[in-house]
Amino acid sequence: MALLSDKVVVITGAGRGIGRAAALACARAGASLVLNDVGCELDGRQADPGVVEQVRAEIAALGVGAVASAIDVTETSAPDALVQLALTRFGRVDGLFAAAGIVREQSVTRLLDDDLERVLDVQLRAPIRLTRALATALQERNQAGSIVLCSAQTAFAGARGQSAFAAASAGITGFVRVAALELRRHGIRVNALCPLARTRSTEQLPIFDAIRDDSLTPEHAAQVALYLLSPLAAEASGEIVGAAGSRVYTLRAHETSGAFLDGRPFGAEELAEAWPRVTRG
Repeated sequence: MALLSDKVVVITGAGRGIGRAAALACARAGASLVLNDVGCELDGRQADPGVVEQVRAEIAALGVGAVASAIDVTETSAPDALVQLALTRFGRVDGLFAAAGIVREQSVTRLLDDDLERVLDVQLRAPIRLTRALATALQERNQAGSIVLCSAQTAFAGARGQSAFAAASAGITGFVRVAALELRRHGIRVNALCPLARTRSTEQLPIFDAIRDDSLTPEHAAQVALYLLSPLAAEASGEIVGAAGSRVYTLRAHETSGAFLDGRPFGAEELAEAWPRVTRG
C-alpha cells in the first residue's frame, strides 16, 4: 500500500517550486490533492490560474485525483473554502502543506507598510487560518491529521533585506509550537519545514553559484514534507525541521547557562560586568 493511500492533502503554493514538488511526491504516494496557487509573480503581484492547472494535469496523468484552485489564500474565506473543496470532492481531508510564499526584500528603514502586510498575510496569517480550518474539520470528524507549515532559517539567523520574511517565519515557528501542544490530544500533528532549495525565489543567491543543479533541489525538501505528512512521522509534532539537500535536521531555541547576579535588583553596571557570562554557552 502506498504511503498516503486514501489520504487527502491540501497544498498551497502548489504551482511551482517546493509546493509543486511536494504535490507530485504526495501524488506518487497515493494521496488525492487539493492544489492551490494564484500563479503570481515572485512579489505576489499579477496572477495566472494556468500555473496550478498545469500541475493538476501532471498529477491527473499519474492517475491520481486532484482538483485545482486559484483562490487567493490570503482571503479570509479561502482556508474554509479549500477544506470544503476537499470534503466535497473527496469526502475527507487529512493533511495540509502550506508552501505559498512571496518575495519583497527591503531594508528595515525602507520597508513599506504594504510590503510588510502582504508578506505577513501570505506567510503568517494565511497558514494560521489554514491550520485553524483544517484542525476544526478534523476535530468535528474525530479524525487525526498532519499539518506542515513552511518557515525559514532566517527566523533564527537573520538575513539582510528580509525583515518581513524573517518576522513571518519566526511567527510560524512560535505558532507551530503552540498548535502542536494544543492539538496533540486530538491526534493532529503540526510541524514546520525550513527548506533551503534552488527555486525561482532563491536561485540568485550566491550560495547556489558553487552548488550543482542536482543539489538542494525542491524535490529534496518535498520528501521531508511527505514524511511529515505520512504515518511514518506519527511521533513528530512541534518540530522545526530543516532540509538542505540530503541533510535533514531540527532547529531549536538555545538557552545559555547565564550568570547568577545578586538576588536584589541589580544595576546596569553589574549586568555589564556579567554580560560575557550571560551570553556564553
